[in-house]
Amino acid sequence: MTTAHYRRVVLKLSGEALSGPEGYGLDPEIIQSVARQVKEISELGVEVAVVVGGGNIWRGKVGSEVGMDRATADYMGMLATVMNSLALQDSLENIGIPTRVQTSIEMRQVAEPYIRRKAIRHLEKKRVVIFAAGTGNPYFSTDTTAALRAAEIEADVILMAKNNVDGVYNADPKQDENAKKYEELSYLDVLNEGLGVMDSTASSLCMDNDIPLLVFSIMEDGNIKRAVLGESIGTIVRGK
Repeated sequence: MTTAHYRRVVLKLSGEALSGPEGYGLDPEIIQSVARQVKEISELGVEVAVVVGGGNIWRGKVGSEVGMDRATADYMGMLATVMNSLALQDSLENIGIPTRVQTSIEMRQVAEPYIRRKAIRHLEKKRVVIFAAGTGNPYFSTDTTAALRAAEIEADVILMAKNNVDGVYNADPKQDENAKKYEELSYLDVLNEGLGVMDSTASSLCMDNDIPLLVFSIMEDGNIKRAVLGESIGTIVRGK
């Protein structure tokens, strides 16, 4: 039997990773593809937690730029992540993977409230846990949520699945054909060079808690499994 390289992972999905070519809304085929890939790693015995963004439905930053109160705009973004999380939960359970959504903002009719010890218990029982509604606080991104939850549940790695790039580059590969892809970086490199892998709050949190981050493309089917098996894909970001 194939052995997984990691015991417990946090899979970070941007909202855009669940949208179609338009970059907006939910694409059922993409959600089903992600669900199948999560099933593959779950069946390897890996404990899987997922953090989903909401940028395919609403971005708080955009709302604040057009004059909306920033806190209100961010709370709307948190609600968008709940919609994405419920869609992913539905796809996972349709293929036989028991899943729990936990939200940082209480909404008991649709999901459990986030309770750390309960989340860990779900993971130990091999249920997929989806963390929705960010940290529950405005001004924090879902990247920071992924870093925070990974620290709280003592995850071995954050798998950052991207839909528009296959790793970390020193420039935008779509605009600069000479852009260089990094195989490995430190969090200090990311912060000092402003590489934009994740926001500085999330990067600092990962660095302080020694949580590795693997950035890779989700567009190639099977990449999540390859990442979990420790294959050399994407860019790994480590410690200091």
